[in-house]
Amino acid sequence: MKTIKTIFLSAIAIATLHSCGNKDQITSYRGKVKFETLSITSKLAGRISNIYVVEGQDVKKGDTLAYIDIPEVNAKMTQAEGAIKAAKGQLDMAYNGATKDQLTQIESKLKSGNAQLEFAKESFNRMQAMYQDSLITQQQFDEVKMKLNMAQAQVDAIKGMQNEAINGARKEQIDQAKGQLDRALGAKEEVTSASNEKYVIAPSDMSIETISLKEGELLTPGFTLFNGYKKSSVYFRFTVPESNIYQFKTGQSLTLINPYTKEEFSAKISAIKQLAKYADITSTAPLYELSESIYELKVIPTSTNTDQLFYLNATILIKE
Repeated sequence: MKTIKTIFLSAIAIATLHSCGNKDQITSYRGKVKFETLSITSKLAGRISNIYVVEGQDVKKGDTLAYIDIPEVNAKMTQAEGAIKAAKGQLDMAYNGATKDQLTQIESKLKSGNAQLEFAKESFNRMQAMYQDSLITQQQFDEVKMKLNMAQAQVDAIKGMQNEAINGARKEQIDQAKGQLDRALGAKEEVTSASNEKYVIAPSDMSIETISLKEGELLTPGFTLFNGYKKSSVYFRFTVPESNIYQFKTGQSLTLINPYTKEEFSAKISAIKQLAKYADITSTAPLYELSESIYELKVIPTSTNTDQLFYLNATILIKE
């Protein structure tokens, strides 16, 4: 019975090879259709509010895949806008100088200071005469002199404020106000950038393969939410044992065939590399000794036929 089963399977294999419709031999090299993969993550933590795609769906570059709710962004935006208003006010004040009301207040302070200074001068003159006549002590005379100096210093300070208000702020003050405004604007740009992260956008035309989380779940920074592949980046992966690798070289042209649709197309080898781990070997026909080194052929199509349809991990054969 076992012998009959073996003969039957061999007959099926021979019939499959002959079904290609020509006399060209199909090699034992079977490859798999592959696409360049994409992993889409988020920079910020948030709760998934909406997911707009499903697994297996084709999307275009720029399509919105999901919306992430990040409440902290709104609060930081309000803070940034408030800081900008405050900084603009400081800068306007530095450029325009004091207002009319502020100048009036300074003039009132100056009048009051001058009145105190005049009173201090009169007191000092009287006390000086009494001190010369030895009617008061040295301590009393020093106290009156100190009050005169304090009144004079107060008047000088108010005059300095008046000059600064009339002439405008110093260059250093203007530069400081500009720096505060630039810092506030930078903070707003940072928040705006974070706000854009609420929308998960497709980086290119792609097919969604897996979606890791569901609506309502928490997304942490760097966690992959979507896995997919670029359908325009098709290539073919063949594994070849060491005993046969010398039949191939980088840049070599090949003819590939789909064993199910019988479609043929041209391709070339873009890279050859050794597979260091046994787990990386995915050939459907491992006709080699386990002691042999195994190599991978990366083959890219060169045909211009855009109607060809490829599915991930579908089988492709090399025709010789």
